[in-house]
Parts: sequence; structure tokens; C-alpha cells
Amino acid sequence: MKAQKDRLYEDVRFLTEIRPYRNYLNVESLEKVCAYTKDAFNKAGLTVEEQKWTVDGREYKNIIATYNKSPGKRLIVGAHYDVCGDQPGADDNASAVAGLLETARLTGESQPEIDYQIDFVAYCLEEPPFFGSQEMGSFIHAKSLYDDGVEVMGMICYEMIGYFSDEPNSQPFPSPELAKLYPSTANFIIVVGIDSYADFNQRIKSLMAGNSKIDVQVISFPSKAGLAGLSDQRNYWHFGYPALMINDTSFIRNPNYHLKSDTIETLNFDKMTEVINGSFNAIINLA
Repeated sequence: MKAQKDRLYEDVRFLTEIRPYRNYLNVESLEKVCAYTKDAFNKAGLTVEEQKWTVDGREYKNIIATYNKSPGKRLIVGAHYDVCGDQPGADDNASAVAGLLETARLTGESQPEIDYQIDFVAYCLEEPPFFGSQEMGSFIHAKSLYDDGVEVMGMICYEMIGYFSDEPNSQPFPSPELAKLYPSTANFIIVVGIDSYADFNQRIKSLMAGNSKIDVQVISFPSKAGLAGLSDQRNYWHFGYPALMINDTSFIRNPNYHLKSDTIETLNFDKMTEVINGSFNAIINLA
């Protein structure tokens, strides 16, 4: 079973057309995302619940959908749905939310026989001013797993998975060392993690590459600081869980990062589809 490009496009279109923009101040807009996400998860045949918390008098939600509910080990797949400021956030992070919903649909439709539970989580409050705080939706979720003694086999974070280029030398790098190791054309997706969980990172990379028509790379940084921890995976490391990010290299590649120019027209849905094909293969074959 393969991902459907049209469904990815429709999800990104819906998210990027919400007004006012889906930042932390516009709770009604965030609620529209929650309703849309819940509906998609329900249609996929998954069990859906809300996880709520309050910050500065405003209520925020994680939307959690479960496949193969069981008391044993659990895999988390997540993406944040809020944006930074007043901008549509097509790549950051509508692309990833669309990928999350499509992965959930594929799981519900194919009914894979697995011996672990999968939780698909749409997070709020990843963006500033909450990034790095314990008010991030992913911190709230990771802590709840830890407090409940859940056996977490790993966490996969979708973060900006839609911006690509086939132009030569379109992929910049923050250092000459990295430029020597990775392709110079921005048409690959990368698995980003830390050395502590290098085996998990490599396993996901290998499974993705085995069922995708996009080049899949992997990098394991020595430290949680800096580029390694720039999304929701950071909060699962805090509680000792293997976690990684699937990413198009974010602001290193995408000049529209956190700008009004981060629009649906800038995304490559053919390559996004292949990212999800590879990710889905990894998610259902981790045993």
C-alpha cells in the first residue's frame, strides 16, 4: 500500500488556508486543526483521545490516535501543528502533519500485524515562545508516558518534509565537514538523531530506504544541543527514550523558514509522498 499524493496536498491546503494563522495566540484556529485531525484519525479507524493542558489561561491539546492498543511496547509517531507567528507554515509544519495523517490512514487501511502499539500524536506548542520549555506538547506527552511506566521502543518525529530541489549545489551545509559527507543536491530526506541511539537511527534509515524512491540519509550527532534537537524528539531523549527526526534539513535548505513565503506552492508533493512511503515501511516493520 502506497501513500496518496492527493491526500497529502489536501491536508496541507486545509492547514495553510486557516485564518487567523495557527499560532499559539489563535486558539480557535488551533481548534480547527484539532477537529480536522481527529476526523482524519477516526476515519482511519483508530482510537482517538485528547491530551489537554493550560498555559497563561489558554487551553491547548495534543491529539493522540492509537493503532493496536496493547499493554506492551509502544512506538510514537508525531508532528507539531502550530506555526511560528503569522505565516501559513506549509513546510513548517503542515507538510509533517499531512505526513502524519497519511501514515495513520495507511496503517488503518492496511491493518499490519505487529506486536507493538503505535500512537500517532499531533502536538501543539512546538514553536516559540514555548520551544525548549516543559510546556511543549511533546514534553507533556513524553512525561505522561514516563509517569505511566510505558515501554517506549522509539519515537519518530516528522518535521518539515516537503521542500526539495533537483538543482545542482542546491543543498547548503553549516560546516565543510558535513558538506563532504552528504549530497550537494537538495533532493534527499535525512534521519536526524544522536549517537546514544545510533542503532535506532540506522534501523529507521535502512527501512525507509528499502521502500522509497527518494534518497534517505542519516546523521547521528554527538550532542543533544544544536541541530540535533530542534524539534519534538528532544523531549523524548529527556526521559531516556530513543527518538529521531525525519527532516528536509529545515532552514539549512528552505529559504522560506518562518516566513510568509512558506506556502504550498513551494512544496514537492511527489517527494513528500516517497518520504511517507519509506516512513510507513519503517513504522510497521520495527519488530
